[in-house]
Amino acid sequence: MGIGILAAAVVGAFVVLIIVFKMMWRVAEPNEALIISGSNHKNEALGAGMGFRIVTGRGTLVLPGVQAVRKLSLDLNETQLSVECVTHQGIPLKVRGVVIFKVGDDFVSIANAARRFLDQQKLMSERVHIVFAGHLRAIVGGLTVEDMIRDREKLTGQARSACGTEMEKLGLIVDSLQIHEIEDPTGYIKNLAAPHAAAVQRDARIAQAEANRRATEAEQQAAARMSEATRDSEILQAGYQAERDQASATARQAGPLAEAASRQEVVVQETRVAELEGHRKEQQLQAEVRKPADALAYETRTLAAAERDARISAAEAEAKETELASAAKATATRLTGEAEAAAQHARGLAVAEATRAKGLAEAEAIKARAAALAENQEAVVAQQLAEKWPEIVSAGASAFGNVDQMVLLNGADGMADVFAKALTMGGTGLGLARQLLATMNPAAQERLGTGVPPAPRAPEASVEITVGDGEEERPGR
Repeated sequence: MGIGILAAAVVGAFVVLIIVFKMMWRVAEPNEALIISGSNHKNEALGAGMGFRIVTGRGTLVLPGVQAVRKLSLDLNETQLSVECVTHQGIPLKVRGVVIFKVGDDFVSIANAARRFLDQQKLMSERVHIVFAGHLRAIVGGLTVEDMIRDREKLTGQARSACGTEMEKLGLIVDSLQIHEIEDPTGYIKNLAAPHAAAVQRDARIAQAEANRRATEAEQQAAARMSEATRDSEILQAGYQAERDQASATARQAGPLAEAASRQEVVVQETRVAELEGHRKEQQLQAEVRKPADALAYETRTLAAAERDARISAAEAEAKETELASAAKATATRLTGEAEAAAQHARGLAVAEATRAKGLAEAEAIKARAAALAENQEAVVAQQLAEKWPEIVSAGASAFGNVDQMVLLNGADGMADVFAKALTMGGTGLGLARQLLATMNPAAQERLGTGVPPAPRAPEASVEITVGDGEEERPGR
């Protein structure tokens, strides 16, 4: 009896102990963190004591009445973004998107989130919306509409970077940020798309036209192939018909053709016999006529070549002999010419030397006469007149040589006067020479002294001879 009570008491105590343990034991789910407060705890990750303990993914003992246990959800949360912004160009836009966030898994993030959202977890989305709305307005204000349309990833990255620090202070991390739509109440984006839409429409029309052209070409080609097939079929049918007609004609002409073939074979055999006969005669002519003729021609050519070579040798010898004779004759002629040229040269030198000596002698004589003339003019003139006196008298007497008849009025005295006048012409010339020498200028005398020829003499004056008392005159020189 006592043992049963003892066993029941032990079992009851064990059950009570289990119930008390179950009441004191708390287990954190994978998507939550237990925040245990009521005693000073020190966490190695957080450093100094912070007045509460964080438990994630495991169980822990909690003293009822001494410690309080609350749960912080680690589930994903989302907030819809609908932010009215103004771009760098001053164009109003409305940006729509979604932010997916959660409390960080590390103790620092859980502690920061617990301090801010433990009793206000439902307001977490609103707070995140406010943070992202402010940063989106600032980021969009520095961008153009074109930048936002063409590079949304840039807008998303800048928004996440700008909100990262604040979200970290809140103990939150952003798993995803998506910009769903950019509303344009002014129609700016639509106007931007108009040229591209027109280009796309143009390309579509071009593509449609090209497709129509190709379809038409394909249809035309198909029709052409059909026509070609029809033509080929008709040609084949015509060919088959022609073959049938030819076969019929061949069958009808089989008899005549066989007869013609027989005659042709006979003609062929006769032609072959004639060819053989002609070949035999040709061989006979080769043996009887051509070969002897070739031998005779070869003999004739050989003899002609020998005779030609002999004549060529004789001609070459004669030409060589003539060449040697010509060379000898040319050498003799050259030597004779050289001798004659030397003699002519010598004679020319002698004549030139004689002429030079004569010229020098004449120059010396002129120089001597000039000197004598300068010293004694009258003596020189007298000498010259004396030397030329016979010529002067002869010239004076020649005036009477052309006289056919002469009438002398005073007889012998008249004849003497005529001769006296003719002779006195010399004396008159002597007086004129003296006067000319007296009036000569020094330059002329110097020219005479240096051997320069004197100036040309004036023509002789005509002389009239008057016979008698002037009753009858005869011209004279």
